[in-house]
Amino acid sequence: MGKNLTSRAEDYSKWYNELVVKADLAENSGVRGCMVIKPYGFAIWEKMQAGLDKMFKDTGHQNAYFPLFIPKSYLSKEASHVEGFAKECAVVTHYRLKNAEDGSGIVVDENAKLEEELIVRPTSETIIWDTYRKWIQSYRDLPLLINQWANVVRWEMRTRLFLRTAEFLWQEGHTAHATKDEAMAEAKQMMNVYAEFAEEHMAVPVIRGVKTESERFAGAEETFCIEALMQDGKALQAGTSHYLGQNFAKAFDVKFANKEGKQEYVWATSWGVSTRLIGALIMTHSDDNGLVLPPKLAPIQVVIVPIYKGMEQLEAISEKINPLVKELQKKGVSVKFDNRDTHKPGFKFNEYELKGVPVRLAIGKRDLENGTIEIARRDTLEKESIAFDDVVTKIEGLLVDIQNNIYKKAFDYREANITPVDTYEEFKEVLEEKGGFVSAHWDGTIETEDKIKEETKATIRCIPLNVEKEEGKCIVTGKPSANRVLFAKAY
Repeated sequence: MGKNLTSRAEDYSKWYNELVVKADLAENSGVRGCMVIKPYGFAIWEKMQAGLDKMFKDTGHQNAYFPLFIPKSYLSKEASHVEGFAKECAVVTHYRLKNAEDGSGIVVDENAKLEEELIVRPTSETIIWDTYRKWIQSYRDLPLLINQWANVVRWEMRTRLFLRTAEFLWQEGHTAHATKDEAMAEAKQMMNVYAEFAEEHMAVPVIRGVKTESERFAGAEETFCIEALMQDGKALQAGTSHYLGQNFAKAFDVKFANKEGKQEYVWATSWGVSTRLIGALIMTHSDDNGLVLPPKLAPIQVVIVPIYKGMEQLEAISEKINPLVKELQKKGVSVKFDNRDTHKPGFKFNEYELKGVPVRLAIGKRDLENGTIEIARRDTLEKESIAFDDVVTKIEGLLVDIQNNIYKKAFDYREANITPVDTYEEFKEVLEEKGGFVSAHWDGTIETEDKIKEETKATIRCIPLNVEKEEGKCIVTGKPSANRVLFAKAY
C-alpha cells in the first residue's frame, strides 16, 4: 500500500494529498471545500483533544459551548475584527425551504427571510463577549477562563485536507481579566502551553514568537505564536494566542466593579489551535512509506501480526498473544492483534507502515517454538528478534525512544534550516535554493514587509522570543534594526 505513494522529492504536495487519503485520515466531501475526517484521523484528533484539554484544565480553564450562529450586528461592533473576517463569512439569510410551484424541486421560501442575517461562526469573540456582559459584574467574577471545543467556517477558496478547509474543528479559549498584566500573562501562558503540547506530544519542535502588526489576529493588540518547519522547508503556524486589550470589552460594554467600587473595562485574551495540527504532524515526521506517528498520539501504538498456515497455528499463536495484549493494555498501551484471515501478513505489514503504527510485532510457528517474537519500529524501519518474555519491557522502552527520536530528527532538521543572512540578494537566494527559516534584519515598517512579501512570497513568521538581541541594518532599506526576525514561505 505505502509503496504506491508519490515520493516527497518528486512532488511534496502530491505526496501529502495522497498520504492523507491512503492512510485513511480524511477525504473530500460532497460539500466543496469541506472534508470528512475518517475514524483513524479522528482518533488522532481525539488524542490531541485529550492532551490539550487536560493542559487547559490544569491551568484553571473550564469548557463551555456558545452558538454556531452570530447576529451580523455583533460582528460590526469591533471594526478591525469584522474587517479581518468579512471576506470569509458564510451568511444565513432565510430559515425555510419549499417545493417549487413548477415542480422543479426545492427552493428557498422568499417569505422566510430573517430580520437580521446570521453569520456562521468564523470565530466566537463577538457572541462570547456579548454573553460575558451578563456574567461579569464585579472583580469577584474575574478571571473568567473559558474554552470551547467547536467547529468554525471560513469560506476558503483554495483548500487542502487538514491544512485549509472551509469548515474545521478547533478549540478557542476566551478569557477576561481585571488587569492588563494578568491578561498579558495569560496570553503568554497559553502560547507556552501550545509549545509544550507540540514538542512533548506531537514531537514537533516550534519557535515561540510575536507576530508583526500586519500579521496579528483581527482585533488583537498582540499575537503570540508557535511556528513549525515542515520537511519541504515551508513554515506552518501551529497555534496562536492573542492579547486583546480592552477592545472587545469596550465594543460589548463589559465592565466590572473593582475593589474600590469603580467601574472598569475588563482585559481580554483569545487563543486557539485546530485540526491543522494533524497536517503539521504528517508533514513534520512522515516519509515515503507513509505516516510516522509519535507514540503519544498514535491511535494504535503496537500492532501484532500473526504468521500462520491453517486455523490450528492461528489458535496456538492467539493463545500466546492474548495474555500479552491484556498486559500491554493494563500498562496503558493501545494494542491491536490483527488476526484477520482476509489479508496476508505482507499486506498487513504495508498497511500499518502506511498508517504510521510505531511498533509492529510479528509471530509465527518458529517463534512459538523458539520463544521469540520479531519487533519492528516504524521510525527507523529497524527490526530484531527478541525473547518473548522480554517483549513488554522492550515495548515500553521503545515507545519512549521513538517519541524522542522523531523529535530529535525534526529538531535537527529545523536547526539546519535556519539561515542568517545580511543582504537582500542572499535572502532571495536562500529562499529559492534552500528554503526554511531565513533570519534577517527588518526595519519594522509595514512597507518593507509588504515589499518582501510581494517580491519573494515570504512573510515574517515571527519576531522570536527568548533570543539575544542583535542590532543591525534592514536587508532592504539599510535602516537600523533592533533584532533579527524569521521569514519563510508558509502554508
